[in-house]
Order: sequence, then C-alpha cells, then structure tokens
Amino acid sequence: MGRKTLNIIDRGSGHAVVLIPGIQGRWEWMKPGVDALAKRCRVITFSLADEPTSGAAFDAATGFDCFVRQVEDTLDARGVSSAIVCGVSYGGLIAATFAARHPDRTSGVVMVSALPPSWRPDARVKFLLRAPRLLSPVFCINSVRLFREMVAAKGGVTAALPFALGHIGTVIRHPFSPAIMARRITMLGRCSLEAEVARVRAPALVLTGEATLDRVVPVSLTREYLRLWPQATAATIERSGHLGTISRPEEFADLIARFAEANARHHDQRRRSVG
Repeated sequence: MGRKTLNIIDRGSGHAVVLIPGIQGRWEWMKPGVDALAKRCRVITFSLADEPTSGAAFDAATGFDCFVRQVEDTLDARGVSSAIVCGVSYGGLIAATFAARHPDRTSGVVMVSALPPSWRPDARVKFLLRAPRLLSPVFCINSVRLFREMVAAKGGVTAALPFALGHIGTVIRHPFSPAIMARRITMLGRCSLEAEVARVRAPALVLTGEATLDRVVPVSLTREYLRLWPQATAATIERSGHLGTISRPEEFADLIARFAEANARHHDQRRRSVG
C-alpha cells in the first residue's frame, strides 16, 4: 500500500500557526476562525488523524500519540521548522503534548477552551460512552445548551438563529462520528500527560470564553494551564463560551495574532541581545 497524502489546509502568510481541532475532529467546524486568522497569520490545519478525510497515519494501538505525530508530520510536509501550536478543546492536549515533546519546533503554544491533562470523563460523558451510536441523538440534544452562548456572541436571538442554522449545516456536510469521538476520549484514559505537559517552557496563551457561557469545558479547567505554566498569560474572548473560535472569529484571530506578534518581537530582542 502506498503512503497516504496528508490533507493539509494551509492559508495566509506571516507567523505560522498550527490549529488543531477539538473532539469532533473536523477542521471544517473551525472554518470561520481559520478564515479570520488567515488574514493575519499563516494558518496550517487538518482533521485529526483518525478521520478518513485526513490522509494521516493512524494506529489504534498507538492511540493519542498519533495525533501528536500528525503535527510533526504536518510541519515537515509544509517545510516549517517551528510554529505556534494552537489547540481547541480536546486539541489543546495534543498541542500541549507536542510542545512538551518538540520544544525546538514550538515557538509558542495556545490553549483555546482546552481540556487540561488532569481531565477525566464526568458522569454525563461516561453515560454517552456506553453506546455512542445509539446515544448520538442525546449528544445533539445536549448541544442545544450552546444556544445561549450563540445569543450572547451575536447580540440577540435574531442574529443567533442564522448562525446556529449555519453551524448545523456545517455539521451535516462534515459529520462527526460518535464512535470515533468515544474512542478519542477512551484514549485519554490510557495516557498520563500532566508531568510531561508541565515541562513546557514555550511562551503560552491560555484563551477562554466567559465562565458563565462555556457549558462544555469549564473555564476553571482550562485555566489549570496557568498553574502548570508560570510563563503563560490568560485572555478572554468576550461574549463567548466554548464556541469563540467560530462565534467570535475576528476577536479570536486578533488575540492569536497579537500573541504571535509579541512572541516574534521577544525572540528578535533576545537574538539582538545575544548578538
């Protein structure tokens, strides 16, 4: 069998940012954020390695490590020596682990409403894991709880409805697999990442929505990275919860781009002082 060709989305120019999707695994679900960020930076993204559309190698026995290797393979394929690695939700753990294992290729790391390495499934998640295919309608119904955040992000119900319908359209065109999502969660149960992730020394940005609006990953959990990484700074995408990447894409892009620019200035100053 021939080697697969990685399906990599590479847009924009400037500071390189690798954007890693969340538990549903599809880069298309982040497209508003990708489009906004590509106006300011070079955005490199993909669907997770176990998605059939990714073109990446995946071995269930290796599990979570395949996602970390996918980041490295993507940088190699695009000829990028180092980049800011930005992970959204579940993707945050992938970004953090990559940064720990490849400090020479990580110019910065961004956690966006990300799961911390201490995270374990709660009772609701364990319930959904019992029969993911049968319970996928329950997962979809639970997603209705995100509408409050959409209303806040868009400034009212009238504006939120078209956004919600557009997002539903994205989900229909690029569907998630409940079984694959369940496997991704199960993979974390076999990992012990906290000590490894705590070794990250790259500049870091911990980015969340507002505590009252994120109904998926509590802001307090994402901010555990501030304890693990004393060098990290925190920022908030105002009027957002867990969906800030797509519900407030320009604000998301601005925060990432400003972090990238400040990071580049810092490296330039260090090179001049050493020189």
